Amino acid sequence: MEKIIAKNPTAYHNYTINEKIEAGIVLTGTEIKSVRTGKVNLKDTYVNIKNGEAFIIGMHISPYEFGNIYNKDPLRTRKLLLNKREIEKIFGMIKQQGISIIPLQMYFNGNKVKIELGIGKGKKLFDKREVIAKKDAEMKIRRILK
Repeated sequence: MEKIIAKNPTAYHNYTINEKIEAGIVLTGTEIKSVRTGKVNLKDTYVNIKNGEAFIIGMHISPYEFGNIYNKDPLRTRKLLLNKREIEKIFGMIKQQGISIIPLQMYFNGNKVKIELGIGKGKKLFDKREVIAKKDAEMKIRRILK
């Protein structure tokens, strides 16, 4: 059973997602306690690959209120747990122009925290306007049919 902790509100608006990958994440004890209370923000996060390892950058996990000296920096870079084949596949896609890896959502899979990563291209402004126009047209049709 999956319990969703946080979603990235701007991921589908700013990117066209072609593929999804599930990854684990390395967290400390106080970070896990904050995640269990839902104090996570995935907005403006992205994945970077350095030295054959994947890292998530810009994810904000609020400090645990009872954690005092054990709390880590809320915006620190965290390592993602992916196998070598997946990292090489992602790295090959990043080399292509315009491809980005964006965290879509964070959830519990059993008692483990997982992150769903989306692989996609950034949308241009006219693409975003086109999507908004389609949604408006669908809403008008629904109103008329009611």
